[in-house]
Amino acid sequence: MTTPMMRQYEEAKQACGDAMLLFRMGDFYELFAEDAKQAAKVLGLTLTSRDKDSANPTAMAGFPYHQLDAYLRKLISAGFRAAVCEQVEDPKEAKGLVRREVTRVVSAGTLTDDQLLDPREANYLVAVYKPPAESKRKAAAGAPEVVGIAWAELSSGRFEAGLFPAERLEDELARIGPAEVLIREDDVRTSLDSTATWSVTGRPAWTFAFDESMQLLCRQFGVRSLEGFGFNDEHCPAIQAAGAVLAYLSETQRSGLDHFDSLIAHHNSPSVQIDAATRRSLEITRTLRSGSRTGSLLDVIDQTLTPMGARQLGAWIAAPLIDIEAIGRRLDAVEEFRHGEPLRENIRSTLKGVYDLARLLGRIATGRTNPRDLQYVGKTLAMLPPLKAKLTGRKSELLQSLEQNLHLCPELRSRLEAALADDCPMSTKDGGFIREGFDPDLDALRELAKGGKRWIATYQAEQMEKTGIQNLKVGFNKVFGYYLEVSNAHRDKVPETFIRKQTLKNAERFITPELKEYEEKVLAADDQAQIRELNLFDQLRADVHQHLQILQVVSAAIADLDVLASLAELAAKRNYVRPKLTDEPVMDVEEGRHPVLDATLPQGEFVPNDIKSSPEDGMVLLITGPNMAGKSTYIRQVALLTLMAQVGSFVPAKCATIGIADRIFARVGASDELSRGQSTFMVEMVETARILNTATPRSLVILDEIGRGTSTYDGLSLAWAITEHLHDQIGCRTLFATHYHELTQLSDMLPGVENLNVSVREWGDKVVFLHRIVRGGADKSYGIHVARLAGVPQSVNERAKDVLAQLESDHRDAFDRPTIAPPDGRKSGSAMQMTLFGYVDHPLVDELRNLQIDAMTPIDALQMLQQWQQKIRDGEDTPELSRSK
Repeated sequence: MTTPMMRQYEEAKQACGDAMLLFRMGDFYELFAEDAKQAAKVLGLTLTSRDKDSANPTAMAGFPYHQLDAYLRKLISAGFRAAVCEQVEDPKEAKGLVRREVTRVVSAGTLTDDQLLDPREANYLVAVYKPPAESKRKAAAGAPEVVGIAWAELSSGRFEAGLFPAERLEDELARIGPAEVLIREDDVRTSLDSTATWSVTGRPAWTFAFDESMQLLCRQFGVRSLEGFGFNDEHCPAIQAAGAVLAYLSETQRSGLDHFDSLIAHHNSPSVQIDAATRRSLEITRTLRSGSRTGSLLDVIDQTLTPMGARQLGAWIAAPLIDIEAIGRRLDAVEEFRHGEPLRENIRSTLKGVYDLARLLGRIATGRTNPRDLQYVGKTLAMLPPLKAKLTGRKSELLQSLEQNLHLCPELRSRLEAALADDCPMSTKDGGFIREGFDPDLDALRELAKGGKRWIATYQAEQMEKTGIQNLKVGFNKVFGYYLEVSNAHRDKVPETFIRKQTLKNAERFITPELKEYEEKVLAADDQAQIRELNLFDQLRADVHQHLQILQVVSAAIADLDVLASLAELAAKRNYVRPKLTDEPVMDVEEGRHPVLDATLPQGEFVPNDIKSSPEDGMVLLITGPNMAGKSTYIRQVALLTLMAQVGSFVPAKCATIGIADRIFARVGASDELSRGQSTFMVEMVETARILNTATPRSLVILDEIGRGTSTYDGLSLAWAITEHLHDQIGCRTLFATHYHELTQLSDMLPGVENLNVSVREWGDKVVFLHRIVRGGADKSYGIHVARLAGVPQSVNERAKDVLAQLESDHRDAFDRPTIAPPDGRKSGSAMQMTLFGYVDHPLVDELRNLQIDAMTPIDALQMLQQWQQKIRDGEDTPELSRSK
C-alpha cells in the first residue's frame, strides 16, 4: 500500500524527470527503486528495501545529509543528474507530513559549490541549435549551414552566444570545453563527438523556440530587444541557443539568476580559429598522453594567484586575439609590469589575499551562499584599496581602465567586517557567525542562552541578603530547570515564597516565580538568537546582492589584472621578450624556444633555434632530418610562439617579429577514430583536407609527416601535391617536417619553398643529434640508429641495414637523387629527372639498340629517322608511348 510519504516521493520523482532523486528524510537522503539500485553501484551504498514484508518491496539506499556534496560529486562524475528534494518546513511545526520540494537539479553544467568544481577551470553549460534544413533552404539557396551556440557558467554568471558555420561546431566546443551540452531531443542532425568528455542532455523542442527564447532573455535582462547586445537578426539561432540555456538554468535551479545580467555576442570579438585537432596536437590546455592539464602550455605559463585569473588565462589561451591594437594594449600592460618589478611584486602580493569573487557572487545570486562566503567577499573588498592605489598613474591604457573598474564599495565592506565574526562557519546552522557587539538584541539573547551568569550571580546575592542564608546557591538540571538549593542547617530561614521542588539528603531545592520566569526566557533565548542571527544574515546577503552588478565588474577587473601580472612574472622568470606584431605574413624569431620544454627541461638544456619565414625568405619551410632530432618540436614551437604572442604574452626568444595569423592549423601525430569508422590515415587526410579547404594567406600551417599512413609512393605523391597546393593556391606560412627527402627538390622548382634540416654529427656507427636547425635538406633519417637506442635487438638492426642498402640502391639513380619530375611548365634545377617508378625504356630505344649501323647507307639512315619521327607523332596519345616519354 502506498503511504502518503511515498506518494510525495513519486510526485517529486515525476517532477525531476530522468534525474536521480535524493529525498530528504530526517538526517538522511534516501533513494528508492531503480535510483537506489543504480546509486548502490555508483556510490557504494548498501542496498536495502522498504516494506520488506510486502509482495513487492521497494529497493532503498541512503546516506547522511552532511555527506551530500561528496555523493553529488560521484554522481555527476559518473554522468548522472541529481535532484535534491529538501524538507522545506520545520518537522516540529509541521501538521502531519513534512512538506518537501525539489530545490534544485544538479548536472555537470550547473555546479556552483566549490567542492564540486575545479577553481582553475570554467564549468560551462552549452546549448547547440541547428536550424532545420527547411529554414535554410527558405533563407537563401546555397547559403552555408549555420549553428547557434550559447554557453554560460552558473557559478560566475558569464553568458555568451554566437553564430558559427556548422562545420566548426566541434572546433568551437573544443574551444569552450563544456561540462554539459544541451540539444533538441528530436534533433537527429546535430551529431556530437561521442568520445568527448562532456555530457549531452536532450531538451524539449519548445525550449529552443525563437519567440519564447527572446521573451525569456529580454525579461532576464530587463530590455525590450537584444540589439543592444549585438544580436540584430530577427531569427538568429544564437538567440534560440541562449534561450535554451536560460530555460534549463531556471528549471534546474529553482532560484534567482540575477548575476546573469548581459549576453556577450561572441562574433563581435573575432579570435584566431583553432580546430579541435590542432588544440589536441599542440597540447594547448590538455596533454595528448594523459588528457590532463599538467604538462600543457596552459599549465607551464600559468603564474596566476587567483582562481578568477586562472580561468581568465584559460579563456585567453583558448581564443587568441586577431585585433593587433587589442593585443598591443595587453602587451603594454605586461611590459609595464615586466619592467616594474616592485609594482609587480606588490600587486601579486595583494592578490594573494583575494578570494574567488566571481563564484562567491554566483552562490549569492542563486541563494546558496553561507556566512563564510560573505566573509570572503568582505576580505576581497579589503584588498581593493591597495590594488587601486598601486594602479593609479599607470601609463598602460589597459591598466588605467582596470583601475577605474576596481570599485571599492566602502560601505558594504565596512558592514561585512563589522557584522561577521573572525571565524565564520560554513553553515548558518552552526551559528555564531555574527560578531559580538554588532547587534544589541542578538547579544542579549545570546547572554540569556548562555545562562545569564551575571543575572544568576545578582539574583543569588539578592536572595542571600534577604534570607540571611549565606550558602544559598542557584543551580540547573534538565528535569527541574533552575532552582535554589538550601542546606538542612538553614531550612528554618526559608521564606514562604520559596516553592519546594526536591528533597536531598543534606539539602532542599526550591523554585521562585522570578526564577521560573527567567527560566522560560533562557529556554526560548537560544531559538530566538538563531532566528535573529539568520535575519541578520539575510540582510547582509541582500546588501551584497544589491551590489551584484558592480561587484561583477570588480571581479572581471581582478581576473584581468591577475593574468597580466602573471604573464609579466612569467616573462621575468623565463627571460621572455615582447614580440613585435605585424599584419604582414612574416615570422622572424631569433633563438626561439619551445615554451613547455624550456620550462620543464633542466636550465640550459633546450637548444634554441631561429625561425625566418616571409615572401622573401620562403613561405613554405621543409624540415628534414633524423628521427628524435627535434623537427616536430621545432614546428610546434613556431605555432605556440604565434599563439602566445596573439594572447598578449611575451615569448621565449631573443627577439621576435610575428605576423598576425587568422587561423592556426597543426596536422601532427596519428590516431584512429574507430568510433567514427576512420583509420589513422583517413583521420590524417580529413584533417589535411580541412587545412587545404579553409586556410587563408594569413594562416599558419604546421604539418608533421603527412602521407606516412599509406604506401611510400602514395604518401610521397600526396605530400608533394599538398606542398605544391599550399605554395601555389594558398600562399600561407607553412612548416612541413618530413622524412620524404625527395621533397627537397621542390626548393628548385618553387620560389617560396626553402629547405631546413636538423644537423647531426657522425663518428663511425654513432650519431649525435645537435637539435640545431640549419639551411639545406637532409638525406638520412637515422631511423635504424633510433631503433638501436630504443632497445631493438642487434640482429634486427643489422638486418635492417642490409635491407636499407638494397632499397636505396634500387630506388635511386647513379647520382643518389630522388626520381620525381616537376609539374608541366616548370624546370628543375637538377641535371636529371626521373619518375617515381624509375625509367621505362621507349620502344624506339630497343630498335636503336638493335640497329646495324655499319650496314646502312646515308639514305637508309635518313629514311629510318623519318619512320621514327612518324611513329612518335602517331603514338603521342597512346598509353604505351605516353608512359615512356
